Amino acid sequence: MTEQPDIKKHPVEKIGIPSALFWAFIGQLLFMVGDGVEAGYLDTFMLHTGHPQSFVNELFTFYGITVMIAAWFAGPLSDLMGPKKVMWIGLILWAVLEAGFLIFGLTPNNSTWILTFYALRGFAYPLFAYSFLVWIAAATPTSMLGAAAGWFWFSFSAGLPTLGSQFARFAIPAIGEINTFWCSLGLVIIGGLTALLFTKEPTGTRRLLPADVSARQVFLGSISIVWREPKTLIAGIVRTVDTSSEYAFLAIMPGFFVDHLGFTLGQWLNLLSLIFLSNIIVNLISGMVADKIGYRFVVAAFGGVGGFITIPLFYYIPLWYPGNFFAAAIVGILYGASIAAFVPLSGLMPQICPREKAAALSILGLGAGASTWVGPAIVSLCEMIFGVGMSYVIWTFAIIYLLSAVLTMTLTVSPEARRYTKEQEQQRTRA
Repeated sequence: MTEQPDIKKHPVEKIGIPSALFWAFIGQLLFMVGDGVEAGYLDTFMLHTGHPQSFVNELFTFYGITVMIAAWFAGPLSDLMGPKKVMWIGLILWAVLEAGFLIFGLTPNNSTWILTFYALRGFAYPLFAYSFLVWIAAATPTSMLGAAAGWFWFSFSAGLPTLGSQFARFAIPAIGEINTFWCSLGLVIIGGLTALLFTKEPTGTRRLLPADVSARQVFLGSISIVWREPKTLIAGIVRTVDTSSEYAFLAIMPGFFVDHLGFTLGQWLNLLSLIFLSNIIVNLISGMVADKIGYRFVVAAFGGVGGFITIPLFYYIPLWYPGNFFAAAIVGILYGASIAAFVPLSGLMPQICPREKAAALSILGLGAGASTWVGPAIVSLCEMIFGVGMSYVIWTFAIIYLLSAVLTMTLTVSPEARRYTKEQEQQRTRA
């Protein structure tokens, strides 16, 4: 009863940001800006320094695999060690491995070290970002959790790659591509230290589970939930589909727009920023709309069916209207909005498994991580089956998104889960 007046005194809490975690949100934004600096031009940098597209696909695929593993580990490690310690591990790993990537990989243009350090660096940002998501879930009142999760994805997407790409756009002409990579390291360090040194909220500093729960139980529980609660597996698959095309397009679209369509690198980075500006805005809007008309409907209709429509448009409209940046921007914005329409999954999953929210969210983290390599892997698979050709990749993704809409409609909340959630809410109200 003593906390409610305090909540009303903080303006940031009126828009859904827990005041105790305010600096962590700011730090996460800066961290993800640094992580996203390379997103818009690493593909073209590799191609222009003599590496074939197959190497770029391999680079993104291995990176995505390590991201997926770390995204899943973030949940159980946060339960065992406390989210803040895991975030420290992610920050230190990112800084050390990025330095190795630049010194031993990119500067001498050594393919082996480029692949090694970049793949290993994939372990870093999920430990930082997804541990922060666990921290949010542990420290935020239930009444604010949906909005707080929306702000998490807002800060995540605003950095990677929206503001990161804009930073690269202005930095590359001024200081060159390699020095821009070094700036990304500086931004990550500043963001990580801001989040960890200025955030004093106590929940994230301690183990989240009772001392008698073993590490083995924690890790096995976060895996076994997919067959104990099969809907979590379906939700994980849908979450994988969500951003799979995004990571595939980061690998193949820069070359398509710059080398094939004749866009300048600056135009491509501007287009990328518009796509993800749309994405971060709809990240917030989709959650609010889902509260009114239903989580499943928003994800299925605007995410799955929306992706089925906007992915082909994002490819064909620039081909039909060559050099027309405005036309490309319109369909890019629609595509970015459709990807953001999957955000209500983060609110739906805890409703499906209210007794095991952390384990359920770890499956969403696993799906988010899996999308980083599944997307590029689909590109490689299409090339193996159909040969070289963008249209095959585009229509494969379109069909996958349509199937995800069908899967989403199976994600119903059981009466037992609704009853448990209601009981928990009543207990909190009485407390």
